[in-house]
Amino acid sequence: MTDTHIKDFTKGNITRQLIAFSWPLLLSNLLQVIYNMVDMIIVGNVMGKAGTSAVTVGGDVVNLLTFVGIGFASAGQVLIARYIGAGERHKLGRFVGTMSSFLFLCAVVISVLGLCFQEPLLRLMNTPTEAYEGAFAYSAICMIGLVFIYGYNIVSAILRGMGDSKHPLLFIGIAAGMNLVLDVVFVIFLGMGAGGAALATVISQATSFLLCTAFLVQRRVQFSLSVARRDFIRWDGGMLLDFIKLGAPMAIKFASVMVSKLFVNSWINGYGVAVSAFAGIANKLATVVNMFSNAMNSAGSTMVGQNIVAGQFARVRKIMWNLLAITMAITVIFSVLMILFPTEIFDLFIEGSDPEVLALAPGYVPIALLMFLASSLRATMNALINGSGNAKINFATALLDGIILRIGLALLFGLALGMKHTGFWLGDALAGFTPFWLGIIFYITGAWKKSAKIQPAEEKNA
Repeated sequence: MTDTHIKDFTKGNITRQLIAFSWPLLLSNLLQVIYNMVDMIIVGNVMGKAGTSAVTVGGDVVNLLTFVGIGFASAGQVLIARYIGAGERHKLGRFVGTMSSFLFLCAVVISVLGLCFQEPLLRLMNTPTEAYEGAFAYSAICMIGLVFIYGYNIVSAILRGMGDSKHPLLFIGIAAGMNLVLDVVFVIFLGMGAGGAALATVISQATSFLLCTAFLVQRRVQFSLSVARRDFIRWDGGMLLDFIKLGAPMAIKFASVMVSKLFVNSWINGYGVAVSAFAGIANKLATVVNMFSNAMNSAGSTMVGQNIVAGQFARVRKIMWNLLAITMAITVIFSVLMILFPTEIFDLFIEGSDPEVLALAPGYVPIALLMFLASSLRATMNALINGSGNAKINFATALLDGIILRIGLALLFGLALGMKHTGFWLGDALAGFTPFWLGIIFYITGAWKKSAKIQPAEEKNA
């Protein structure tokens, strides 16, 4: 058979499928987190808290510019899964050509705009003076290599949409190993500081993207990818419209969360380099927990997408319960570690056990627990929201989670109630529950069933 690489999630054991599909995603996310944390650890241990702050701020600016790539890649993954669930595999090649060329064009435009407005962005972030030069170098180099970051997201989304999560793991593993070696060379031996860490990141991302692309081209028959050159030049109007309708809200959701986090971080940076460095470490720890949430969300979105289109609503409900059980178990583990070893965890990232930074750790524990819980709860509902392909609920989540509540609660606790940086962290943590509450409403109303192309008998007779 020519389609043996494509996974059908509309039948079979749900728990086994979810675990088999999600563990490579989890390890991929873990490697991605380690990939990013290596920059912070190596630069922080060589340059101290100013280096940690530089990588934090520079990374925040670059993450803001990836919102289109990540948001639309997630939409592409869902649409590919829906084509498979609907038995329309013959459309995959044309869609991949349209999606890829559109996102590469976006990457070039966003990269140019980012370089043009880099200084205003860094000033808007209240970048500490000691960290400004490093943050500038880190963000500039990453912006130049933005096309490779977008490219990797594209090819990974294609593979994951078809149910292949193992090969993206292989390629990100190669990139992580390369990034570690290059960080040591550029930062420690050549003394290039934060800019060297950024250069290591770009080279590693480019290598990962090229290897993943070569694999996909080589196995295009097994993935039912009949792609012609014209598919990259003459875009399919209907597919592009569907892609934009679903991708735009996802991109806006990601961007709005990032913008609000930049807003929160800009206020936090104003409380000094110690608080800025601590916030950077706290964000990385949150990312570690989110990698589990994102892995389950990504796996769940593909599985839910296939089953909703196929009218397998009972399977959708079982997928969601499995997601909830797994993510809550992970939250408990991380919460216990944070309660028992808060100072020791933060001490891993700071040169010389900086007492000013570590003094903030005990007071951060309750906020960390809230963030961990929100991460696990929203994974289940995001899988339903994304897998359903519902643009409106995604847009509503973007506005409430990313802008209204995240910024509003941060200002309420941080400024109005005088809690300073602690209040900004608390508002950010509480806003993280927004997708869960919206998802509950979405689930209860049954609106997620409307995109099914095949209605099951029990629904027809209801």
